[in-house]
Amino acid sequence: MITRLVHISVTIILFFSIMACEKDANQDEIDHGIIEEYIVEQQLDGQFSSSGLYYVIEEDGSAEHPNLYSTVTFTYKGYYLNGDEFDSGEYFTASLNNLIVGWQEGLQYIGEGGKITMVIPSGIAYGSSGSGPIGPNEVIAFDVTLHYFTN
Repeated sequence: MITRLVHISVTIILFFSIMACEKDANQDEIDHGIIEEYIVEQQLDGQFSSSGLYYVIEEDGSAEHPNLYSTVTFTYKGYYLNGDEFDSGEYFTASLNNLIVGWQEGLQYIGEGGKITMVIPSGIAYGSSGSGPIGPNEVIAFDVTLHYFTN
């Protein structure tokens, strides 16, 4: 009886795990399409990373780049793909590993003084729950200048 209950429990867990993966894969495809449309409309010249992040390095900055455990100081503007700004800040300081995954990846592509535009798919932004003014499964964009960092 216990073996049967364990088998049923494992089956249920696998089912929901597979369904979650399918939903994530579908959302990733939807986000990718949205980002591709945005790239064409805005005539951006950047590249996709393996995570789905689309980024344009406006200025490389210094040769040394932050790592995931760096403390970074930056100026940023966050906006929806329709151009409406939802947040901004000047000389904001944070541990890179405390920021959304899209930022964790993107800021490692530039050095001090570097500037980057990131179009971030929902899966590496705020996901299916959203956050504050950012809705669930929303693709968002940021313009960021990395002023300095410490390791």
